[in-house]
Amino acid sequence: MSETNEQDTLFAAVDALLEEAAARDGLPEPDERRRLREAAGLSQDQIAKALSVRRETITSWETGRTAPRPPKRAAYARLLEGLAALHPPTGTPTVNAVNAPAADTPTVNGVNAPAPSAPTATTQPTVNAVNAAAPSSPTTTAPPTVNAVNATPPTDAPTVNAVNAVNAPRPATPRSPRRTTPTTPTTPTTPTTLAGNGPLAVLDGTGHAHAAGGLLLPHPTSGLPDLVAWALGPDADLRAPRLHHNGRDGDPLLVLTAPAAEQFGLPLTLEDRRALRLPDNHPVIKQLTKAKWQLTRRGFGPWPRIYRPATPTTGRQCVQLAVLPWGALDPRAWGEDTADLSAPELAELLTTYAARVLTPRGSTAVTGLELMTALRPPTRAARNPQTGTWESAAVPGSLTRPVDPAPPEAPDEHPVVAALYPRAHQRTPDEVLDEEAYDWIRDPELLTDAECARTHAVGIDVNMAFAAAANRLTVGVGPAVHTTAPRFDPKLPGCWLADLSGLSLDPRLPSPFTPHGKPPTGPAWYATPTLAYAQELGHEVRPTEAWTRPDNGPYLDAWYTRLRDAYMATMADLGITPALTESEFLTAMTTYKENATHTSTAVLSAIKSTVKGGIGKLRERPQGAAYRPGEAWPALERPTWRPDIRAAVISTARVNMHRKMRKLATEAGLHPIAVLSDCAVYLSDGPSPLDFLPHTPEGKPLPGGFRLGVSPGMVKHEGTQPLLWAVQLLDQHLNPARHIKGHDAAADGE
Repeated sequence: MSETNEQDTLFAAVDALLEEAAARDGLPEPDERRRLREAAGLSQDQIAKALSVRRETITSWETGRTAPRPPKRAAYARLLEGLAALHPPTGTPTVNAVNAPAADTPTVNGVNAPAPSAPTATTQPTVNAVNAAAPSSPTTTAPPTVNAVNATPPTDAPTVNAVNAVNAPRPATPRSPRRTTPTTPTTPTTPTTLAGNGPLAVLDGTGHAHAAGGLLLPHPTSGLPDLVAWALGPDADLRAPRLHHNGRDGDPLLVLTAPAAEQFGLPLTLEDRRALRLPDNHPVIKQLTKAKWQLTRRGFGPWPRIYRPATPTTGRQCVQLAVLPWGALDPRAWGEDTADLSAPELAELLTTYAARVLTPRGSTAVTGLELMTALRPPTRAARNPQTGTWESAAVPGSLTRPVDPAPPEAPDEHPVVAALYPRAHQRTPDEVLDEEAYDWIRDPELLTDAECARTHAVGIDVNMAFAAAANRLTVGVGPAVHTTAPRFDPKLPGCWLADLSGLSLDPRLPSPFTPHGKPPTGPAWYATPTLAYAQELGHEVRPTEAWTRPDNGPYLDAWYTRLRDAYMATMADLGITPALTESEFLTAMTTYKENATHTSTAVLSAIKSTVKGGIGKLRERPQGAAYRPGEAWPALERPTWRPDIRAAVISTARVNMHRKMRKLATEAGLHPIAVLSDCAVYLSDGPSPLDFLPHTPEGKPLPGGFRLGVSPGMVKHEGTQPLLWAVQLLDQHLNPARHIKGHDAAADGE
């Protein structure tokens, strides 16, 4: 052996030892891996290229779905070690996000300031920014806070002019009586690792607030202004740590039961049923105004936000209320009778949801949207290399500013549409993007004799279908760019004008290109996932026009991961885990409600509603009788008003559904008779999904088809009805999938 070869062999052996050592050594936590990359200003694509892996692999490493393996692990560990030396975790500055939560957040010059903290031991540095700064989470040495300059004010808050404000601690309020010992035992669903006394408290009308873990806290009863001040003080100690190091801590939430609402002078019903808010001359609002508290532009409704503008000495002061007798907890999202639970039970339920998802900030739809921003803050602190001062910089992959939709993506009311078409114009498929969920039934004439000989109609439903569709989905984060005669790129988010009417499709399956399931008849606009699937089916895709977004990324990945984990943890509370066999899973799904606590079932319902509502909020329509078509509405001022992202998610969910149905059709000759969103109905010789879902000779589910199980993207049993029942509905042009449970699924928010 030559000296050179021997040296190469020795080096290879040493490298193998290094890799083995790296495999034994723990890498930083997934969140820290992402923090280090973002702190260095590196993209996932850059790291993927350096390590010769796919970008999706880096995403998986940063979310904890997978772990790097040799030989990549050693190189990745070396990179993280170097980045950690350059960007240590302590002393990292925070930036106030430009993006305000959904249309109801108090702001200072349009900047959503971090939550207030208790006094810190070290003076906080001054940051020269146009807008007022606010305190970060409690620390021994507080980092500087940088506010975005020249931010566009959100729609639901007044602005305050303050210059060169310091990130000052909140002054302590007079101490209330010492809190009492817990009176309610905790249950396994109650989180055990919470900041302070948790993120929220439920007031029972007796002068006590019930917090996490059964804590009972006395609170002032002299009026709502004093209560709000108490909630921000050290005696309440209500805190919700930020979900991203560039984000902000959550505001305290006070939940008012009916007795508590009466105690503070609030009526049990709102006279204004249209606006759902107290009149401006109500005594409670006068009390708040006299104490220099303000309300956001939405006013005092079921989810009011009470705040004082941030100043150099006070920082952020904001408290969220939820008024239960006014319908703050929608039974369609939280389950029937949830608002009537006792205060300790309600505190446990809401704290569990807050710990797993986010402290409620309104409806579950609003919270779903706010969760996106909490996990992907718009801005971060960056040091100016010329001046050495901290400045605001965009967080890569976040939504940083409102952008206009492409004309096909905009709803009919949008000013973009009003500028193109007359008032009463009905847009055709070649003028509007129509990416919606399935609502399809098969023509009864296409039922075969073999199908008519079966005895049952069985519905299967995809778990968390929209969340699963959001996973690893590349969406646009910047404005759309218009092109003509483009070359289709399945990796480029956007919408494309193409003619898919020439593709031959099985009429026993819904068309994958339309929500009604009928084949397209000419050119139409399609989101990228739909057109990519047409290409997958062998169609030669030739768009004539496109609105694409070159600035893109997996914006919803972290959102999916948190909601998936929340869903799986809640299902585990109910005794349903991935370890169950198919038969065990079906049995558990039919019996879990018998012994389940109201907490677990309500949290599960709220998580599902958060997914669907959050996606829906991406294209929030105008509300109120005073609105006129063609006018802008407040939601358009949010960076998270993104109908293109909603369209991409729904398109992906529909394509995923069709791909699995096509697999069952080609491999097992099974065709659905109806599809509604994420539910498909098949005819079967028995009442169970196991009676018709195909398996391999080894007894495993058919690869690429529907699989029974608890994980998002897998399916559960939705319901079973007799064959004759289903056929009669088809003859009446009604959708059996809507009623397979024995009631209207849509009416229950499903």
